[in-house]
Amino acid sequence: MIKELAVSMRPRQWYKNLLIFIAIIFSLNLEDHDMWIDSVFAFGIFCLLASSGYLINDVLDIQRDQSHPKKCNRPIASGRLKPLHVVIIAVALIAISLTGAYMITRDFFLISFTYICLSFSYSLFLKHLPILDVLTISTGFMIRAAAGGFAISIEPSNWLVICTFLLALYLSLGKRRQELVLLGTEAPHCRKSLAYYSIQTLDLALYVITGILIITYGIYTFLAPTATNYLALTIPLATAGLLRHLYLLHCNTPKVSEEVEIIFTDKIMMTCLIFWAGIAFIALYTC
Repeated sequence: MIKELAVSMRPRQWYKNLLIFIAIIFSLNLEDHDMWIDSVFAFGIFCLLASSGYLINDVLDIQRDQSHPKKCNRPIASGRLKPLHVVIIAVALIAISLTGAYMITRDFFLISFTYICLSFSYSLFLKHLPILDVLTISTGFMIRAAAGGFAISIEPSNWLVICTFLLALYLSLGKRRQELVLLGTEAPHCRKSLAYYSIQTLDLALYVITGILIITYGIYTFLAPTATNYLALTIPLATAGLLRHLYLLHCNTPKVSEEVEIIFTDKIMMTCLIFWAGIAFIALYTC
């Protein structure tokens, strides 16, 4: 049961909560040990909150997951875990997480509570509504970025929060597009909101968001309080990585799944990411 529960908690998705550390990195507080302790605890709390959301979502989606070619093998959908046990564990995780969040800062507790409410709203009804489903997911990522600032009592950078939201929106739209490609006519049976999407509509939205994201990030590198002129050198790398992902989305090859993890398996995108991180660190901390 413990093994199946661990799978259902999806620890492989916890990397998304690394957005918590954006605040301490881009606020130039890498050497503050107390802030690091709070950030690490905040990361752990959001991992537990995210896992509780996954557990509740899987319980609510049992029937749909059973008709999905991949999700049917999940422990809850396959019957290896009992829904009642899963709900009890999810509630316990939420209680532990919110208690820990309150011990960090009041603002972090409030934004953590907001995140879990948003997660439940998504699982209950927002995921069935077109456009609102991807906006809700993107807002969840935006909350993660802002929560990192609240955890260390620093006001989150508006520019970074906006860029995080736009990037998450782009990735969410890309995931919906790939679901349509991979599932074909079965797409609406696996995810209700897919009945209202088309590949053409999603492509148009992806192009628009790509342009807005590149422009917004470019403005951030010049106008953000902690930015330096050298940070603008990361614009070509960020643009290249984004356009590479857009290219992969349109390849429609079996290698390109609907998961965001393609970022970590494509050599070109990983190269862009590594060089972007290196140049950004040098620009922020040595220039």
